[in-house]
Amino acid sequence: MARLLVTGGAGFIGANFVHYWLAEHSRDRLVVLDALTYAGNTVNLKAVQARAEYRFVRGDICDTALVEQLLREERLDTIVHFAAESHVDRSIEGPDAFVHTNVIGTHSMLKAARRVWLEEKCVPTHRFHHVSTDEVYGSLGPDDPPFKESTPYAPNSPYSASKAASDHLVRAYHHTYGLQTSISNCSNNYGPYQFAEKLIPLMIAQLLAGKSLPVYGDGRNIRDWLHVQDHCRGIEAVLTLGRPGEVYNIGGRSECENIRLVHMLCMIVDECIGAAIELRQSFPGCAVAQGEVSERLVRYVKDRPGHDRRYAIDSAKIERDCGFRPQISLEAGLRTTVEWYLQRADTLRSGWQRTLV
Repeated sequence: MARLLVTGGAGFIGANFVHYWLAEHSRDRLVVLDALTYAGNTVNLKAVQARAEYRFVRGDICDTALVEQLLREERLDTIVHFAAESHVDRSIEGPDAFVHTNVIGTHSMLKAARRVWLEEKCVPTHRFHHVSTDEVYGSLGPDDPPFKESTPYAPNSPYSASKAASDHLVRAYHHTYGLQTSISNCSNNYGPYQFAEKLIPLMIAQLLAGKSLPVYGDGRNIRDWLHVQDHCRGIEAVLTLGRPGEVYNIGGRSECENIRLVHMLCMIVDECIGAAIELRQSFPGCAVAQGEVSERLVRYVKDRPGHDRRYAIDSAKIERDCGFRPQISLEAGLRTTVEWYLQRADTLRSGWQRTLV
């Protein structure tokens, strides 16, 4: 039976991981630590809050003493470290928060783990798993091979630079102190509970409101899309079968141009709304509710600074060593994601109030 500390567990990927882990490992103890900044919400964890195996603690990962206390009193043996500032646009506008949370916060977590697990030896075995991003590798050309774990780091935004720094700290704590660590670098996630500033929920929100769909540059930037449920399965595979000290890339095998992704969302929303009169009544501003098609809402806008052209993940290592392969295709995942948000219109509307102009 494992005893986990999940940082950032009230955020998008963290909350999905909490739901997944408690469903698959019902006897394990799981403690969530989250500062509840703008992207974290305990509503995301409502379905598990009454479970005896679950505990929520509001706190900052930079509070080393608090993390040490939790590790000791709960006898936690596993840390899954999701907590991070993660939006590239926000990092361009205000990089300080990204350095504070992603670099200093990760170092705080590592210091606490080192003290309790290595110096005090409070548990017989341990694992510190750090969740990172493919953006640390930089940008690919159209014919370049996908990122491997051996690809040199070349971050191009304050966000990716801060994640690269945190990756290096985790690696250093393994090689210098013997902390049992692992790192996963994932491609772009999507699915339930994602905050409305990110591309897919933002586009869904705009579509349902009948507002313009802003697409950066020429829309030809390519991302490899990974459904968050598959990401959770990938982390589980690393925790159970991955080797300490190793890095594993987790990709979705679903490269797609941004403009094509937006067109897919337009098609799915039009089909869903067009097939249900109650949805047309709930979203009267939606293009299809007005007898039009959503693709007319696409608007190309000025590209953001340093916009990486292409990301792609080579997942051969995790497939070989841990038996992991993504199970959810991009089209199927987008359809279930749209349907999830259609059933939770208030989630999107709260996002509109905070992110849309």
